Parts: sequence; structure tokens; C-alpha cells
Amino acid sequence: MPGRWREGRRAFRCCPGRGRRGQTLTGSATFTDVLRERAAHLSGRDALVFLHERPGGGTEAEHLTYGELDRAARSLAVRLREHGAQGQPVPLLYPPGPGFLKAFAGCLYAGAIAVPAPLPGDRGERLQRVSGILRDTGAQLVLTDSAHAPDVSLWLAMAGRGETVCLATDVDEAAAADPWQPPATGPDDLAFLQYTSGSTSQPRGVMVSHRNLIANMEAMRRVLGSTADDVFGSWLPHYHDMGLICHLLHPLWLGTRAVQMAPHSFIKRPVRWLRSIGEYGVTIGGGPNFSYDLCVRRTTDEQLAGLDLSSWRLAINGAEPVRPTTLEAFADRFAPAGLRREALYPAYGLAEATLVVSGGRPGEPFRTRTVDAAGLEYDELRPPRPGQPVRTLVGSGAVRDFAVRIVDPVTGGEVPDGRVGEIWVRGDSVAQGYWRRPAETARTFHAVVDDGESDFLRTGDLGVLDGDELYVTGRLKELIILGGRNIYPQDVEWAVREREPALAGAHGAVFTVEAGNREQLVVVHEVRTETADWDRLRELARRVQILVGQDFDVPAGNVVLVRPGTLRRTTSGKIQRTLIRRLFLEGGVVGSYEVLDPAVRALVRPRHELLGEDLLRPSVHLPPAGADLGTAW
Repeated sequence: MPGRWREGRRAFRCCPGRGRRGQTLTGSATFTDVLRERAAHLSGRDALVFLHERPGGGTEAEHLTYGELDRAARSLAVRLREHGAQGQPVPLLYPPGPGFLKAFAGCLYAGAIAVPAPLPGDRGERLQRVSGILRDTGAQLVLTDSAHAPDVSLWLAMAGRGETVCLATDVDEAAAADPWQPPATGPDDLAFLQYTSGSTSQPRGVMVSHRNLIANMEAMRRVLGSTADDVFGSWLPHYHDMGLICHLLHPLWLGTRAVQMAPHSFIKRPVRWLRSIGEYGVTIGGGPNFSYDLCVRRTTDEQLAGLDLSSWRLAINGAEPVRPTTLEAFADRFAPAGLRREALYPAYGLAEATLVVSGGRPGEPFRTRTVDAAGLEYDELRPPRPGQPVRTLVGSGAVRDFAVRIVDPVTGGEVPDGRVGEIWVRGDSVAQGYWRRPAETARTFHAVVDDGESDFLRTGDLGVLDGDELYVTGRLKELIILGGRNIYPQDVEWAVREREPALAGAHGAVFTVEAGNREQLVVVHEVRTETADWDRLRELARRVQILVGQDFDVPAGNVVLVRPGTLRRTTSGKIQRTLIRRLFLEGGVVGSYEVLDPAVRALVRPRHELLGEDLLRPSVHLPPAGADLGTAW
């Protein structure tokens, strides 16, 4: 008998929910209707408080009310209609701040398809990402503000898209909105395209309809227990699904306010985010696991003494694997500031499901499950064995508004209880597919279980159900299989970073390549420049090899130590292992010091082998005589 089949409650309801203030949460068919309803009843209340970074330190608040948002959206919608934007994708290229939210609402009011995206900037990966979005959408119109319009126009010309119109939306923003007429938008029309972060592939535009969005709003309300009395606070980018849907759109749906700051403000000084929680009474807010690590490492005792986190009832941790050590460290560090342990809230979601899939039980401690590490390598949850390695999994809560199956990704058959498989879900929040990619849409959004049940979303994530609790164990495409054992790359990366002091706080990527007629493990890790002399790097690489060999019982014949900032990450901070692997195979990842198996070296450094590294790199610092571990430069 296969494992359990769980049918969650339907996400989309005709009857509205109600907040504690008694106001209607939603009875609307589209998110445009939601915004109009909010403007009618909450015109003078803050929809968004944006905290600008002051040059001398601290922040300065900019307020955007529901009435101001509505007026700006109606005015912009008239201009968008004049440009023929109705039903067309429109990339939104904005810095963090209210301008983006006005443009997003303006697209909804015009019946256009909003496409949140980062500014092109001068960083190679960001420029490549935005250029890919522009090509994929085929957009004829992009929106930005007047400060960035010249650079965006130049970028369009250089990208060969000079015919694409660049519209600065803060010019004539106060123009009369009287000619505006509501668009003929229905529940099944697209509200926006959410481009995936691309941790394992090229970004693809997830088509989110108004029905999907409202269904996920209702699902999120049930998962978080959110009401109009909550205040949301975040630093996540507006083009990231968790930043957009949970921290910007969900507050609008509830009729409450969001408190936001720019990602770079948080990265520079994580305490800014923590201070805003106490200053504005934030009750719900979060980010990926790495952001909690950053807060622990970079908040001083003096800063801690001035924090008040007592209002924070849900500290959401999602968008990447959740580590129990991170949760414990964060809880311990910030308990003196009033943080309650039960506020730590692991959750699971993905853009293809609009956002939220599962979450914990508000007000209850997060759940963990310690299992035999060897059993997990063979896709089974087994009890720990005395004296044997274990792995502690963090629960992502219960799946409520979806049907969920745990499926063998090869056969399509549901796996028995207690076994790991691919997570498949079905529900009203599941998006319509990928923009202009019918084959990928059919394969990903319309999967069929071997018993005939159809239209499941293949999440690409591996997990297991333990009772009603979902435990996410890793990404299917990134799973390493060596000797018939499953090794999760994030486990190796964390072990290296946590147990090797010289690599603490840096980033690593672990993957395999086929060389010498076998799969070989590769560890690429950033290393601080102060440790970058040859003898120290040589000893560091040796320690990494020993650590991986002892902890995971696999040979680590390939260790590449690179400079900080080398490893590519997604908008949410996830390491792009698939991209890094491809760049490594193309010879594009070169270490300050590297240990490579001869077969791997011949694969990724063929010219070095042929010509000799001293000819290719005249500035090379040759190792001491007899050294055989690697090359440093």
C-alpha cells in the first residue's frame, strides 16, 4: 500500500475571511479589486513605510498611504493604456522603495502583466539576468523612475532593444486620474510574472493569475494566522517571491502595513532590520536562513542591549534549507531582547505555487526530527543508532491548502511513509505555468502520479512526511549520488563552514563531476584574503579534505579555494550550485589555491596541462619544491 494521500482544504473561497477588526479580508475576484476596496476604506492609513538609509547612520521613514497608492496607480494606468500595455508583460526596474509598489499597482489597474525585476546595474550576473527577462518576455515597455531612466534607456540601446519604450513613472505622477476606467480583468487573467531565482536553471517566468494570488493570500492567512492587526517587516528584494508576496502584497490584502528597507541596508548593518521591529511593532517578518546567521554574527552586545523584539511573533525562515543550529543560535542570542523561542517559524514555499505551501503552528515551537544519517542517504527516516552519525531535520509545518504526494521522481509512484521522495502538490495556488515554455509547463505543472491522479506540480524539492509534518531534505537536481548513497551538498557545505574556523562566514558550493570514469566530489569555497599565503592555503585545503572524508566517508580529491565574492548566488542568497558547476567545467572557476585530481585537472584545465601553468600565468607563485597538493597564485 503506498503512502498516505492528503487532500488539503481548498484555498480559493467565495466566502470572505474576516480580521479581528471585523473588516472583510477578501470577497474580491481580482487583486485589483482588493486594492480598490482598501483605498475606499483605509485611504489615510499607511500601506508602506520605507526606511531610507541616512548617510550618517540611522534611517528616515517615507510613508505611502492606501489613498496615495490608489491615486498613483490610477494615474499610471491611464498612461499605460496609452502605450497599449493591457495584457502585455511590463518589466518593473526600480530601486527598493514605494516607486515599485506604485508601478505594480498601476499595472494591475491597467490590466497589464507586471514583471518585477532588479535594476540592470553593472554587475555581470544581474545584467545577464535582467537581459534574459527582457528577451523572455518580449516586452515593448519597461517602467522605472526618473533617476534611473537614462541608464535603463542606455542599457536597452546596448542590448539591441532600442525600440522598447522606457517610461519614468514618477514624472507627471500627480496627473489627474479621472479618465481611469477599471480594466476588464477576471480571476484567470495573469496578475504578474514571477521570475524564478534560478538556483538550478535559467530563470523562468512563473505565470501567476489573480485567482492563484488570492488563493495563496488565503492560504497564507491560515498558515500564519495573520490578521489586519499584524505589521510586516522585511528587507527582501521586491522581485523575490517571498519579499513581494509575503511582505508587500499580503499586508495589502489584509489591510495592514509593511515596513521595508533596502537589502543593502540590511546586509551592511543587520541590526537596522532588528531595530525596525521594535520601533514599528513588527509582528511578522523574515528571510532566508543566512540572514539569521548574519544577525547572530554581526550584532554586537551593545547593539543587542538596545533592541526590543517582543512584538515579533513570527520570524519566518524560508527560501533555502533551514538549519537547526541557526535557529538555536538566533533564539539564544536574541532572547535578552524579548525574542520568544516559539516565534521562530520555518516555512516552505516556491514561486511555482505562488508562494506558501506549508508552515508551522503559530505560537508553538518549531519541530525537529533527528534521524540516522546513513538511513537518510538511502532515502529512509530511521531512528538514530548509538554512536553513529545523525542528521537533524527541521520541520516545515503542515501542508493545508494543497493536495500533497511524496513521489519517486523516476517512476512517478508514491513512496511509502517514512521515505524521501520528490514533493508534488496540487491546489488553487499552483500557478499557470512558465511564460512561453509549453513543454516545461506540461512537464512541471501537469505531472501524473502512477495511479492516474494528474495536474500535480513537481516542486523539484525532496522531502518526507512524518505524520502531518513536512520535512524538506534538499533539491532533486543538486542531490549528489556516490556509491549508491545520497549526499546533500548543503550538509557538506555547512560541515566545512561550521567546523573550519578559517572558512566561517564564507560561502561554499559542493557538487560532482565525471572524470576518470567516475563521479568525483568537488568542494569550492571562498576564503578570506588574510589567509591567502601558500602554506596556509595548502594546510587549509588538507584540513577540508580530512574533514569531508571523516564526516561523510567520501574522498574529497578536489578542493578549490577562491576569493570572496566568486560564488554566484540567487536574489535570496542561495548558492547557484548548478551554475557554479557549469562554470567550473568551462574553466571559469579558478582558485587562489586548488587541489585537483589528475583526471579532473585534465578536464577543466586542458590548456594548463598542455602549455604549463607558468606560461599561462606569469605571475604564479610557485609552491615549495616537492609540494604536490595544488597550485597557488
